[in-house]
Amino acid sequence: MAKKKEYKRNYQHSGKSKYSRYSRNDTVATREVIERFLIVCEGEETEPNYFRSFRVPKDVIDVRGLGQNTISLVKEALKIMKEDGDYNQVWCVFDRDSFPVKNFNQAIKDAENNNIKVAYSNEAFEIWYLLHFEYRDTDMSRKDYKKALTKKLNKKYEKNSNKMYEILESKQPQAIKNAEKLFKQYNPNNPANDNPSTTVHLLVKQLNKFVRP
Repeated sequence: MAKKKEYKRNYQHSGKSKYSRYSRNDTVATREVIERFLIVCEGEETEPNYFRSFRVPKDVIDVRGLGQNTISLVKEALKIMKEDGDYNQVWCVFDRDSFPVKNFNQAIKDAENNNIKVAYSNEAFEIWYLLHFEYRDTDMSRKDYKKALTKKLNKKYEKNSNKMYEILESKQPQAIKNAEKLFKQYNPNNPANDNPSTTVHLLVKQLNKFVRP
């Protein structure tokens, strides 16, 4: 299991399992325990820009946009874990795209077998964005996602925008609710064929535990 740390005040290492911060002003020191996330993304901009926008302490997330496909992405995450195993949660974020069914499902299996969580989307990451506005259980092309988001946003959807988290934040509870409902309709789950579907909400819910005003 990855070695973990505890930080006090200035985040100096103390050798324990979590990160902690103490308040000087309290009569009895209060401790805030946080975790460190490694988020390895298939996309180089869209997904990294979104996750880097979460208002969490800077030490909480390490987001990397690698531009690699599903199975290669999991292998790269494992490599990073071996080089710097100081993470409480490791996530891979990737889309179904046009990757073969076998590759997509195998990547998820490989990740889970190595204690890596997966925030996948079928067909595209944009399904997560669209769920902020409406429940959608019919498949769409990437082109149609862009058209739908442009309509919902009342302006052209910019795929690599670094403003999407800010724009969508107020609607996030609805997106989580819609994503959960969508995921439950597939029983049993077959990620490569469950179109549309996403598990991005699982990662979002974990990060939200550490979001600050």
